[in-house]
Amino acid sequence: MSDRFYVATRKGLFTVDRRVSKWSISRGTFVGDNITLVMHDRRNGNLFAAFNHGHFGIKLHRSSDHGETWAEIAAPQYPPMPEGYVPKPIPFFGKTLDWALKLIWGLAPGGADEPGVIWCGTMPGGLFKSENNGDSWELNRPLWDHPKREEWGPNGAEYPGIHSICVDPRDSRHVSVGVSTGGVWITRDGGKSWDLTGRGMRAEYAPPEVQSEPIAQDVHCLVQCPAAPEHMWVQHHNGIFASSNESRTFTEITGVEPSAFGFAVAVHPREPHTAWFVPEIKDEKRIPREGKLVVTRTRDGGKSFDVLSEGLPQSHAYDVVYRHALALDDTGERLAFGSTTGGLWVSEDQGDSWACVTHTLPPVYAVRFA
Repeated sequence: MSDRFYVATRKGLFTVDRRVSKWSISRGTFVGDNITLVMHDRRNGNLFAAFNHGHFGIKLHRSSDHGETWAEIAAPQYPPMPEGYVPKPIPFFGKTLDWALKLIWGLAPGGADEPGVIWCGTMPGGLFKSENNGDSWELNRPLWDHPKREEWGPNGAEYPGIHSICVDPRDSRHVSVGVSTGGVWITRDGGKSWDLTGRGMRAEYAPPEVQSEPIAQDVHCLVQCPAAPEHMWVQHHNGIFASSNESRTFTEITGVEPSAFGFAVAVHPREPHTAWFVPEIKDEKRIPREGKLVVTRTRDGGKSFDVLSEGLPQSHAYDVVYRHALALDDTGERLAFGSTTGGLWVSEDQGDSWACVTHTLPPVYAVRFA
């Protein structure tokens, strides 16, 4: 079991350790800086932290000593637009898309047989790859130049973006990415070619004639079961969807209480039918239903759900949990999540009960176990 996790927040990166039987914050790093994402590479122990410095741009730092010291490394950079190229307006928005890095929104290590490979998803929709642990990055042109890429729509940040990256543990060349808004895309040749998948999801916010089109789907988070990679889960803008055939098709999970809307999903590392969600109400409100913060869990592929509330606030709780802010350790026993109101909770029994680590952090963007 992991006795440490990392929390990326609006005002710094925090390390949380378990000592004896209590979890507590042991270190604050980059305090005051906007840390939008943290990733731990289990292959070599490297940590990556993404920054959004606003006017001063997007930065990336790496640590090779468990967060004791950090060094700035290269951030992905978009190439200039080809001469004479005129980008199409972003669908449903009208604004043209800049070829410029707006946000590092997803980080994932490559396969065990690819030392040094890191994938990076960004706004406004570029997927980058590093083969040297982040020292340099290259835009994946087959996906960026795909004719359907310009059909990707905006999300709450007004630009399309890649936030979820799943590398198949059976075959490192098989990579799946989740796009908001643009559906699920897969490559089986390491990024040389890409296919749009995800039949079965629906987009009730889109015009009726395109609601079932895979490219119209606002995927909030995509995860893959490591022990059974053909099984994938999506927390979608319109609900929860599950696939048992490597995302070729999805089945909607209906009747989920208190809500099927949310941003985060985690899947058990060995049990593909076990997954966790943090429900909210949509669209404009985006708060827990009735002010009660809960986690929902299914153990049977979505046929039934447990509503887990022990240790979580059950009145006047207005916590939103972002897509990267729910984490599960490699054993599938310990979970942690953080919220926009600065709350941080951990469970050691698969979510049956929760303990509050703190409720005074800055807004939490990402949580990841070491």
